[in-house]
Amino acid sequence: MRIGLIGTGRIGSFHAGVLARHPGVDALVVTDTDEARAARVADHLGAQRADGADEVFGAGVDAVVIASATSSHAELIGRAARAGLPAFCEKPIALGLPGTLGALREVERAGSVLQMGFMRRFDAGYGTAREAVRSGALGRLHTVRATTMDPAPPPAGYLPLSGGLYRDCLVHDFDMLRWVTGREVTEVYAVGSDAGPAMFRAAGDVDTAAALLTLDDGTLATAAATRCNGAGYDVRMELAGEKGQITVGLDDRTPVTSAEPLGPAAPPNPWPGFLERFAPAYEAELDAFVRLVRGELPNPCDGREAWHALLIAEACEVSRRERRPVAIAEVSDRTADRTEGGAPR
Repeated sequence: MRIGLIGTGRIGSFHAGVLARHPGVDALVVTDTDEARAARVADHLGAQRADGADEVFGAGVDAVVIASATSSHAELIGRAARAGLPAFCEKPIALGLPGTLGALREVERAGSVLQMGFMRRFDAGYGTAREAVRSGALGRLHTVRATTMDPAPPPAGYLPLSGGLYRDCLVHDFDMLRWVTGREVTEVYAVGSDAGPAMFRAAGDVDTAAALLTLDDGTLATAAATRCNGAGYDVRMELAGEKGQITVGLDDRTPVTSAEPLGPAAPPNPWPGFLERFAPAYEAELDAFVRLVRGELPNPCDGREAWHALLIAEACEVSRRERRPVAIAEVSDRTADRTEGGAPR
């Protein structure tokens, strides 16, 4: 199999390494707007370097992996769909719902394959939690608590391009909330704080955020995130039911110190970032994509999953801005009214 990779930044370079050593990938063609960076990755991995996306699409590839800047995702997804090429794309499809919807319609019209990069679906802990919920081992689920805490803010120049903390960061927690519980979010109430570094205020973003989410069966969930968690990279999900409770992300590298006399001390080697924490999940999602292209398994995360997670993020942005509860249906219906064809199911 011959795969084209568009984008060789931090996550793109990681994907390139995974694909280059995958036994099902015979050749890798890489490109980036930063030609020198693409050349370094190609030379290191023995891959072919292409001068731009045009050359990738003309290189006889069997599939494409999109890890370029967010602003290019929708156009590249559409281009892959029109070329009949299966595509794997890092989240998000687009920063807004109309752009996301347009790309999904291109995929639907072409009858092509789009797998989204929600890597937590391939993390062992989240998979165990999902089975515990779905099997009934926890009993009736009543409370879910999700957190994503980055150890340090991203570069200031990234913030205006990120879509904000809900779309860029908490969208992973929203996807996990749906995937683990099997339920849909019906309403959100969200708040945020920009009391940290001034660059967040300059970008119109927040450095810390929290949301209360109501699921369609009455389960209550909270999701909180920050860019300023100096203790380390902390991603967890706690699920409490009438029969039991389970926690994802609690191990000997979780950057948490117990205040109890007999509790655990601070970990000597806390998780430093998302690539280290989720490396096995990133590898597993690309292995699934290769197998999907070969027709060996169904799509584990199609574009509609990204749509539903983004809907929740959009509702949170409206809630934070207008300081009120927001129903998911309100945001979905508003988008459908402004576009033709309605929203995905």
